[in-house]
Amino acid sequence: MFAFTRRLLAGVAGLAVAGLLPITATNSAAAATSIQLVSPADAAAGAQSGQWKVLDVRPVPPLDYIGGHLPKAVHISEQAFRGPNGKLPFQIWPAGDLANLLSKAGISNRDQVLVYSDGNNVLGATLVAYILEKSGVPKVGVIDGGFSAYKASGAEVTKVFPSYKPGNFKPTSIPGLAIPLQELLPLVGKPNVVIVDPRPKALFEGTDQLFIRPGHIPGAINITWQSVTEANNDDEALKNPHKIKSVEALRKLFESRGVTPDKTVIISCSTGRESSLQYVLLKHVLGYPNVRLYEGSWTEYSATSNPAQAGPDSSPIKN
Repeated sequence: MFAFTRRLLAGVAGLAVAGLLPITATNSAAAATSIQLVSPADAAAGAQSGQWKVLDVRPVPPLDYIGGHLPKAVHISEQAFRGPNGKLPFQIWPAGDLANLLSKAGISNRDQVLVYSDGNNVLGATLVAYILEKSGVPKVGVIDGGFSAYKASGAEVTKVFPSYKPGNFKPTSIPGLAIPLQELLPLVGKPNVVIVDPRPKALFEGTDQLFIRPGHIPGAINITWQSVTEANNDDEALKNPHKIKSVEALRKLFESRGVTPDKTVIISCSTGRESSLQYVLLKHVLGYPNVRLYEGSWTEYSATSNPAQAGPDSSPIKN
């Protein structure tokens, strides 16, 4: 019996290694991913040295990429990482589809990947960073300030398309990063749980009737995604939504709203894209130990009959 079990487990592991099964925590001890903000200068040096495989994830059409990009950067629009799943739109593709996409971009499982976009599309950059973490990439960088800051730094920009060989990315899915609806529902209203919603005020409060039902998950706190960036800086020269505020400013903002490291933090937005920014910052920049992303977000929640809330949140200090 024990010999049969060992042979069965060995066979499963072999299928996973062969790329026929997704590798998860049940069949591979995957190391934790680190996501870091990378300055334009360090991005230029790391890309030149080969430390990073570089992904330009600016959305389609790809004319911005064609007009100039980081040397060796491969363009995959953030939109390529998601699609319909038979129930909801804009959901992250399964591990096998992601592995195929990343392989075509020249990326293998142990590569370190640098991601950037520009302007408001910082959300696409952090979404892809989250997806890379979920796919088990060991180290991910996001250029702080995006392409505009990189170009303004005087670092090299090129129009040359890189020549590269396909990668060999095995399907991988790290559990526990996302929280599904059935796990979320029992946590709503618990004193040790805080739900952060980074959507615009009108969507959060329900005055914008965009979704099937307006409003937000009961008890959620509205911390808009722009408030963690320099999107609203009074100095026009410093205004950049792809540039993240200082660690000290981030810590002060979140703690003033009751989002503290001792709590389980769940981020929920419209489709998971806006949530990815605060997920990355809370977990990887501030080091909060218990942060999860609700990928279905209000797209899924608004289509259910679960309790919804409208109007402003009741937490201190609005933004």
